[in-house]
Amino acid sequence: MTLNPITVLLAEDHQIVREGFRSLLQHEPDIQVVGEAQTGRQAVQLTRKIRPAIVVMDIAMPLLNGLEATRQIRRAFPETKVLILSAHSDEAYMTQVADLGASGFLLKHASSQDLATAIREIQKGNTYFRQERSHNPQARSRPGAARQGAAKRSGNALSSRETEVLQLIAEGKPNKQVAAELGVSFKTVDKHRQHLMSKLNIHDVSGLTRYAIKAGIIEADVEVTII
Repeated sequence: MTLNPITVLLAEDHQIVREGFRSLLQHEPDIQVVGEAQTGRQAVQLTRKIRPAIVVMDIAMPLLNGLEATRQIRRAFPETKVLILSAHSDEAYMTQVADLGASGFLLKHASSQDLATAIREIQKGNTYFRQERSHNPQARSRPGAARQGAAKRSGNALSSRETEVLQLIAEGKPNKQVAAELGVSFKTVDKHRQHLMSKLNIHDVSGLTRYAIKAGIIEADVEVTII
């Protein structure tokens, strides 16, 4: 290991994927994995604690999605850079990632060399946005892609706390659990829920869930429970 390795925090909710990334990066003498997070909120907390040079962040994270976690990290710890990982080659995601201040975007199935290269380039102060062009028309134009992009941009009008509450509600968490996750009162969560419905002109939880999917706050294939 070099004298001053690039310190990396891995934020990925699937343990087997996280272990794979860690194993790949262990072979890079100038890169050191200094922490691992399973949720977006944990990624923010660990960034505050260990101040890594780079956070490798999955988009689809529970409790706090990777995009909102990135926004919070970049706002609170501007010296820490973020490399976003996604399973989808989606230009709308790439645009939003750049707007949030992330320094790079990489598909999850990229090679280990691509991952290491992205980390090194970002550490140098460069950006690294790598998107594969698929030969599959369905992959290039996923259902609702343009609509999702518009929803994601409108989702930026929500505050960080509103986005957190919306994600937890959309994941099917009852108010009591949302309150526990956020460290606030049941009454405060209920006020946030009512404010979200008023702000978005949505009148039920299923509508909030659909909005969260369109806005990229949760993914369409995430299992949720409508309460």
